[in-house]
Amino acid sequence: MAGKIQQLSEFVVIRSLKRFRDTYFPNSGKVDKTPVKDTGEEEPRPGFLDSLPVDLQFLIMTFLSPADICCLGATSRYWRAMVRDPLLWRYFLLRDMPYWPSIDHVTMPQLELLEAPLINEDESLDDREEGEDKGMDLKFDYMSEYLKGCPSCRQQWLPSRPAYEVVTLFLQSLVASSEPRYAMFGPGMEQLDVSLVTRLMHAPDVLPVSGTPHRQINGIGSGISYIFNNQHKFNILTLYSTNRAERERARVEQQSISNKLFTLEGEDDSGYPIYSPAPQVQQVCQVVDGFIYVANAERGIDGGRSEVSQIRAVLSSAGGSTSRPLLVLSCISREEPEAIRTTKQQNSAHGNTTRCRTPCVDMAKGLGLPQLDNPWMVQDTVAESLSGLLDGISWLLRCSGVKLHGS
Repeated sequence: MAGKIQQLSEFVVIRSLKRFRDTYFPNSGKVDKTPVKDTGEEEPRPGFLDSLPVDLQFLIMTFLSPADICCLGATSRYWRAMVRDPLLWRYFLLRDMPYWPSIDHVTMPQLELLEAPLINEDESLDDREEGEDKGMDLKFDYMSEYLKGCPSCRQQWLPSRPAYEVVTLFLQSLVASSEPRYAMFGPGMEQLDVSLVTRLMHAPDVLPVSGTPHRQINGIGSGISYIFNNQHKFNILTLYSTNRAERERARVEQQSISNKLFTLEGEDDSGYPIYSPAPQVQQVCQVVDGFIYVANAERGIDGGRSEVSQIRAVLSSAGGSTSRPLLVLSCISREEPEAIRTTKQQNSAHGNTTRCRTPCVDMAKGLGLPQLDNPWMVQDTVAESLSGLLDGISWLLRCSGVKLHGS
């Protein structure tokens, strides 16, 4: 990681909100008990929520959804200013990002904002004064970064479908289209206790198999056709690093194995290894419509620069095309029990807990995905239940031009 993300305590946020209120709304924390004179005009009076202590106001906001906080900001001048506090949204980013189940090239937050030093308290007050039309400096716009990446808000950032497509969707579904093909590789296929590939082949309730394995490639892998949503066929060509016996031995003994998919050619000026895909792998990369990388989210980015370089090597072998999508399945063997997962999420704001999986945002950064020209997505996936898999496949098919109902 290039930089270290600084944590943010609740005390710092509350202090920023309090200083702002004391500066620009000094009477908001006081209950006005003077009788209202009958002048024929109704004077606006502070609401009950406005008079609460700032720490209670902050506590209330931590229980609200992003949409509810934005609605709260539309109720008065006071709340419009309060909910724009940059430290407030930085706090929400640090609290919630580790639990976002997916992220992609459109919604990825600018992590440089979180790696920068904490902003000065006085700077956090400058641009929220009412009557000013200037917005906050973009380097402090944590609110936009949060709303862009939060799963419950990101739909508005996706390209909208023209109205005529709704009319022609049924006709398009009648036209036979070619079966998209994807090459799947990565350490998550081989290192986990539960095999994602085996579960895929025996989960007709999730993805029914529509074709027997075909196109064997020198013992490295084979292609299997599946049916998505009972109507869209696609093919996954599985690329293993070596044969099954060696993979199983390495998994049990927790040892690394020689990856037959790539040949190490040296290092570049930045110290990253340079890999050359095997000839048969290069042939596959030139004919597929996209790629699926299965990452081991239990270990994190153990491979570091090697994983980054192997992904780049595969993409560069695709004939120079930057339109082929890359789906990263951030995979673990089994999901945590619900009670443990809920407890960890509740305690995450205090920075005293860790997850059993690498967060999607960290996985994207560790694999160098923001630097790619290809469209990409990281999706949390569980090998045993295949949860999250269909969301990733749906994104992949849409990127390949497949028209899905409701997309």
